[in-house]
Amino acid sequence: MMRHANYGLNAKRMTVFDWLNALFIICLMLTMIIPFLNVVSLSLSSGVASMRPDIILFPKEFSLEGYRTIWNSLDLWRPFLNSTIVTVFGTLLHVLLSSLAGYVLIHPRVPGKRLMITFILITMMIPQEAVLIPLYVVNKDFHLINTLTVLVLSGLVSGFSILLMRNFFMSIPYEISESAKIDGAGDFWIFAAIYMRLATAGLATVTLFEFVGRWNMFTAPLIFINDSSKYTLQVALKAMIIDSSTSSSNYLITTNVKMAGIMIAILPLIVIYPFVQRFFMKGIMLGATKE
Repeated sequence: MMRHANYGLNAKRMTVFDWLNALFIICLMLTMIIPFLNVVSLSLSSGVASMRPDIILFPKEFSLEGYRTIWNSLDLWRPFLNSTIVTVFGTLLHVLLSSLAGYVLIHPRVPGKRLMITFILITMMIPQEAVLIPLYVVNKDFHLINTLTVLVLSGLVSGFSILLMRNFFMSIPYEISESAKIDGAGDFWIFAAIYMRLATAGLATVTLFEFVGRWNMFTAPLIFINDSSKYTLQVALKAMIIDSSTSSSNYLITTNVKMAGIMIAILPLIVIYPFVQRFFMKGIMLGATKE
């Protein structure tokens, strides 16, 4: 009887814990959902309605004038295009180079492999801010300042991505590549046709991380780009929202215009994530547990 009573008490305690845990998660979700709904609602409201100091969850005086103003009158399409170019080309090159480096590090007879891995780990310990000045000097010597090329080359490879791809490749039996070599396949064919195809989850994980990082890139464009025609989306939004003196004096930048700019900035991430979520969740678990 006592054992059954203790079991019932423990079950009741677990139920209370579950309710408290669910309540905490709901409160945490509200802290993220309410600001997002407020941004969406303000972006779809009229200029006058959006200037009121209220938190709204639904549009007031529904209007798309904020999007039209920021896209046409404030020429946000140009920074959007710059960000797209930098993000697409930078992400593709990053994934390719990280995959190639990760593929090299899975071979057991690579000379100096331990030294290379140690060096990669050391680069991960150095904060980005510590190398900004040397990077600026190097890019200036190569005449890359005020070009989109400098943003594509910035962070072209990272130790995190290399080691993550190495872990994914190590989950593929090495005997497959040895069998392919016996059949006469070269290393490049093995890499492209076997490892890249079997590491879809890893590629999706690295691609998502890099795409988000490059789309939200702020420090590098702020330092390397001085020409306003080469601004990326994040720098242009900063100039529009914070530095009102850099905006055209012909327009009063109302709240709906600012919120429309924020929505345009985060919309690509919202659209892309559902398509790669399945691979991302699988990939991040595999990459975290594989030795």
